[in-house]
Amino acid sequence: MAGLEGESPSPNSTLEEKLLFLQGNMVSFISQYSMPIIEVSLVVSKYLKIISDSLEKNAAEHGEEISQFLNRPSTNTISEQEKAISEFPINSLIERTDKDRMDIFDTILRTSINRTELPFVNALALLRDWEKMIRTQLSSASSPGHLFSPLDIPEGF
Repeated sequence: MAGLEGESPSPNSTLEEKLLFLQGNMVSFISQYSMPIIEVSLVVSKYLKIISDSLEKNAAEHGEEISQFLNRPSTNTISEQEKAISEFPINSLIERTDKDRMDIFDTILRTSINRTELPFVNALALLRDWEKMIRTQLSSASSPGHLFSPLDIPEGF
């Protein structure tokens, strides 16, 4: 499968190995295909919602609460420019995304999480880091075209 790096850790592997596998697959695919910010954002947002909803449901069933750190996006990354993005013709922009590339990225995330049996809490924490990076880059978009710039992944991320 495109994007999956090396042999996946087994469910008995260390948490660190599982997280590195997920992170490595995400970085590799996004870099290899120069995936635009808008596409990465849409897929990561989907998984943030799926995982946080699942954790909330499970916590409610057991009378527990999810940490605010995990359950909410980092508010310090929201800026006036990011709020201005809401004025962009978002439906028109979404129609211009590469659905096949997004489906492959979606499959890479799902497969990496499921195959290694990565705990949702840890997957959610990793995706929150991605969300912060994505929001920071979205906040610098001054026109709809900037949303189609490749996501810039900092060295060592």
